[in-house]
Amino acid sequence: MTSTAPEAQQGTDAGDQPPSWQQRLRRFGHRPRPETGLRERLVPPYARPGRQFWNVLAVPPVLAGHLVRWSAWGGPLLVALVAGVLRFWNLGNPKAVIFDETYYAKDAWALVNQGYEGSWPKDVDKLILKAPSSVDIPVDPGYVVHPPVGKWIIGFGEQLFGFTPFGWRFMVAVLGTLSVLMLCRIGRRLFRSTFLGCLAGTLLTVDGLHFVMSRTALLDLVLMFFVLAAFGCLLIDRDRSRRKLAAALPVDEEGLLRPDAHIAETLRLGLRPWRITAGLMLGLAFATKWNGLYILAAFGVMAVLWDVGARRTAGAVQPYRAVVLRDLLPAFVSTVPVAIGTYVVSWTGWIVTDKGYYRDWAATEGKGGSWTWLPDWLRSLWHYEYQVYEFHVGLTSGHTYESNPWSWIVLGRPVSYFYEEKTGCLTSGTGKCAREVLALGTPLLWWTACVALVYVLWRWAFRRDWRAGAIACGVAAGWVPWFFYQERTIFLFYAVVFVPFLCLAVTMMTGALLGPASGTGHHPGPDEAGPTDERRRTLGAVAAGVLVLLIIWNFVYFWPLYTGTSIPDTSWRDRMWLDTWV
Repeated sequence: MTSTAPEAQQGTDAGDQPPSWQQRLRRFGHRPRPETGLRERLVPPYARPGRQFWNVLAVPPVLAGHLVRWSAWGGPLLVALVAGVLRFWNLGNPKAVIFDETYYAKDAWALVNQGYEGSWPKDVDKLILKAPSSVDIPVDPGYVVHPPVGKWIIGFGEQLFGFTPFGWRFMVAVLGTLSVLMLCRIGRRLFRSTFLGCLAGTLLTVDGLHFVMSRTALLDLVLMFFVLAAFGCLLIDRDRSRRKLAAALPVDEEGLLRPDAHIAETLRLGLRPWRITAGLMLGLAFATKWNGLYILAAFGVMAVLWDVGARRTAGAVQPYRAVVLRDLLPAFVSTVPVAIGTYVVSWTGWIVTDKGYYRDWAATEGKGGSWTWLPDWLRSLWHYEYQVYEFHVGLTSGHTYESNPWSWIVLGRPVSYFYEEKTGCLTSGTGKCAREVLALGTPLLWWTACVALVYVLWRWAFRRDWRAGAIACGVAAGWVPWFFYQERTIFLFYAVVFVPFLCLAVTMMTGALLGPASGTGHHPGPDEAGPTDERRRTLGAVAAGVLVLLIIWNFVYFWPLYTGTSIPDTSWRDRMWLDTWV
């Protein structure tokens, strides 16, 4: 089977000599691209277990073929099933309004019932838990500082299952489960390996932060879902566009695909529906929380660079010029206007009512000026957005659980969503038990991700691996913007938006530990450095297996802190590995 080396996927002519700077970088691990067929460089094949693998398992060839075809969806669905069972287990516990659920659960209930958020009394939470049907939705509009999509989604669960903890957490748990399925498929497409795709989904399944956020009615998990969906859509678009390029290139008398500068620079790729879908997903992300705008910008640049790489691989002499002339405008139109339009449409409930907060601003305080030719609702919405922006950038009030983004990656200061201490606990030597829901990532997974990110950056810089660049882009888009607002009150759980990309980074490093199997045609790892002996392969498999099992054990160990399970206070303190976790 033809090698699927990632270096070969970047695209230069096989006969090109590497520049001198590449030769100098070899001491750091840089390696020129190996000889690989142009078709495989444009559209790499998926890894398939060789016959030797099935012989070990005593699986006949016909059944092996069925299993390979089944595993492409069967494996991800199985991982997602496990993730769903974990996330929906006892979802209504704790039966309380925990942390910022006090805002979003009530705003969602008002939104789906009257089209705008209400101004709730401060002491209404206990009454909601006791008798939700007796709680009247306030008619007076409430001042909210986040767009409505996430609250519409939370409200849909409330419409199905009532104004209860299970109801307002239901749809978030659904999206958390679906995000695991998406990551399995994204990892499979990214690494061309069903095994590594399922491994990435498994890591997301057992990440504590993603788990807790999937069981809490906050907006950040919803944001993460749409960001991950957009990334997956762009990956599909990348494969489809490269496939179109490959189909247009000439084939020589030996049946081999040959580069063609004219075709590579002039071919129009036509309608790209997956890029439009990505624009829709990014619009929904932006309409959930505003930091989706940064991700829209980062993903837009990434997608354009992917087009440059595709045209260069196909033989373009001036790939940047070709992309500017052929791809840049369609790429912009497919994403930015779609995202902005989606954002505006998400405010429909506020637009069609006359009672929303600031809804009549243009007809009252906003009379006059040079923009009166615009519809009143649009001027009022713009004023509302400006006021919200002023609120966000000026939010500097202290909070017990605020943290600096520098500390997120090492889990410096997690957020406690719920804590309860009881006396008379028979299982505790002190007679005390504690219950807590702590928004804490699985420590071994996150600390491993610190190393994996270094590996990914090295891989991107010195091996020119586009997959490493894509993972780094996902992490940076969700993390770096917060460094510009370090004086603002921010929290570690905002990091859930880039948790899937941390899982992809760890998966990529784990694949490198596994290494390729020689002679079997099976290339499960992204490190296609060349043939390795069986001892290297065995040691790598053991190291990777031990790492994954330790991460799973770590998730199980912290399970009580993720689910609000009552444990002796001594056991609770044993799990406070850092003083800043208390």
